[in-house]
Amino acid sequence: MKNKVRVQLCLMMFLEFFIWGAWFVTLGTFLGNNLKATDGEIALAFSTQSWGAIIAPFVIGIIADRYFNAERILGILHLLGAVLMYFMYESTEFSGFYILVLGYMILYMPTLALVNSVSFNQMKNPAKEFSMVRVFGTLGWITAGLSISYVFYWDHGTNIDQGLLKNTFLMTAIASLILGVFSFMLPKTPPRAAKSEKFNIKEILGLDSLRLFKDRNFSIFFISSVLICIPLAFYYQNANPFLVEMGMENPTGKMTIGQGSEILFMLLLPYFFTKFGFKKTILVAMAAWVVRYVLFAFGDAEGLGVSLLLGIALHGICYDFFFVSGQIYTDSKAGEKFKSSAQGLITLATYGVGMLIGFWIAGKISTAYLLNDGKHVWETIWLYPAGFALVVFVLFAIFFKTEKIDYRS
Repeated sequence: MKNKVRVQLCLMMFLEFFIWGAWFVTLGTFLGNNLKATDGEIALAFSTQSWGAIIAPFVIGIIADRYFNAERILGILHLLGAVLMYFMYESTEFSGFYILVLGYMILYMPTLALVNSVSFNQMKNPAKEFSMVRVFGTLGWITAGLSISYVFYWDHGTNIDQGLLKNTFLMTAIASLILGVFSFMLPKTPPRAAKSEKFNIKEILGLDSLRLFKDRNFSIFFISSVLICIPLAFYYQNANPFLVEMGMENPTGKMTIGQGSEILFMLLLPYFFTKFGFKKTILVAMAAWVVRYVLFAFGDAEGLGVSLLLGIALHGICYDFFFVSGQIYTDSKAGEKFKSSAQGLITLATYGVGMLIGFWIAGKISTAYLLNDGKHVWETIWLYPAGFALVVFVLFAIFFKTEKIDYRS
């Protein structure tokens, strides 16, 4: 791969995840403080990610794979997204905002697959080259969080009260506009399927891989993947509002510790996976979810807030050791014919169905433990996902039988 192309792909990935991290992390805080949204309404807003994940395969399977270059669709989606982001910046009530965020996530979620397609199309050996490009996405997310907390100070108490947190949407609109224009300069990635090729709804939704459920271990893993997304939804939806309510300074910037740990544990994963095997790796991830939420339940922001920072830092283990290991496991079980459809099925089940359920439950529980003064009983709220993750841990430990997985770095 030429250096010019590598730079283009790295910048594309940086902007792609800068855009997501620039508004999604602080969404709950913005909605509660700026639009006076209820916990149930906040859950509805976050669940748009799941609806986007459910609809995304149709966008990729019907349009990108058959009719237009991936980089052009990427550009159009981000240009449209920039417009919606600007209107979200101007929003003053939740009802109008919800329509906008739903439309935006339907546009944005397909771009996650499109940036991968553009990248893979330029690589001779994706297994070795992709990680060095993808890491710039994590750096983009980190840069967005640090900018909000340490450059613009939008998540400081007084600035939140003044409504400055809405500027995250304006910043995202500008970044989305830049990526939209830049996408048309990316290397060409033509459609993979012929226009005349028969439309296959089963392949688009990953239903071709349903035969994998004949394997008892895969069925248990699949169910566990859906269930573990319920406590994951609690983190995405509640972490930033929780830290703000606890009085932590620069919460958005400090949450980037989680993305920093992602990079570290991504590097450690191949060793851990080959040394201890798939089952133990997954169990460590599930245990980390339990520990994280216990730390949140009983920690405080006084002094350095070490317990809360440790909970944030566990994100790398929670995410990498479960989801990346799960992708490797799914790839090994699917075989050559069903690799793509199996990965699509897992994505649809986790980011789609699993997190949709999780956001709904998180909203219900947060509402149940909301006090009259607008504060939450966070100790009790965090014990719910901790307990749920513990149940999934026990069930997986009992019913999933140890097996050797072929891992190739």
